[in-house]
Amino acid sequence: MPSHTDDLRLAHILADDADSTTMDRYKALDLHVATKPDLTPVSESDRKVEDVMRKTLSRARPRDAFVGEEEGTTGWGVRRWVVDPIDGTKNYIRGVPVWATLISLMIEDQVVVGVVSAPALGRRWWASYGDGAWTGRALMSAQPCRVSDVATIEDASLSYSSLKGWEKLGKKDQFADLMESTWRTRAYGDFWSYMLVAEGAVDIAAEPELNLYDMAALAIIVDEAGGKFTSVDGTPGPTGPNAVATNGRLHDEVLRRLA
Repeated sequence: MPSHTDDLRLAHILADDADSTTMDRYKALDLHVATKPDLTPVSESDRKVEDVMRKTLSRARPRDAFVGEEEGTTGWGVRRWVVDPIDGTKNYIRGVPVWATLISLMIEDQVVVGVVSAPALGRRWWASYGDGAWTGRALMSAQPCRVSDVATIEDASLSYSSLKGWEKLGKKDQFADLMESTWRTRAYGDFWSYMLVAEGAVDIAAEPELNLYDMAALAIIVDEAGGKFTSVDGTPGPTGPNAVATNGRLHDEVLRRLA
């Protein structure tokens, strides 16, 4: 597969613009928040970030499609930018700093570029296909990400977002058993669970109900850090309805326990 250096640079430019927009309104007393039809919140920043990205990409990559959480899909083609303007909107509107903008480029069903930018944490992670996963404040000042070498569930650290969805999926007991079997569990939540897997600080992350824009950027970063990202049924990549990410060594055992 060809190099995607230019696409990765563009994704960082999009992330810089998103960071400026989100941080400008973070903790603003007059921040406008609405409720979407699915009863989840959306802030003015969610909509503005997505709008800015759509306009930038319409100029820079006019032939590419765009998939966004707020306004859906526009355009058509094998190349599509998949964006979650703010992953962790509930944190954002409450002043909790654990939220991020997720940006990815997919060619057909293969993610080739992913950037996760969490400006309130002062962190950014990124990857492009075949070039490893990295973290830092900029492309020129980066450290490589590498998953852990933990080899047993009993020694593993597990991160998750909540327990509600596992019951809906019919796997509440299986997930509870997995939690009890691990060395440590923490609900770091959302994107952060997966970036901690990529960094080797956490060994397992899983969520029962997600969309493509929640997962695409996370998947390539975990994979390029040496880990594994699938759906609960083992389908590789971010195209399923949920996610399991591990350091790779634990993956088959985690899927078996959740089956």
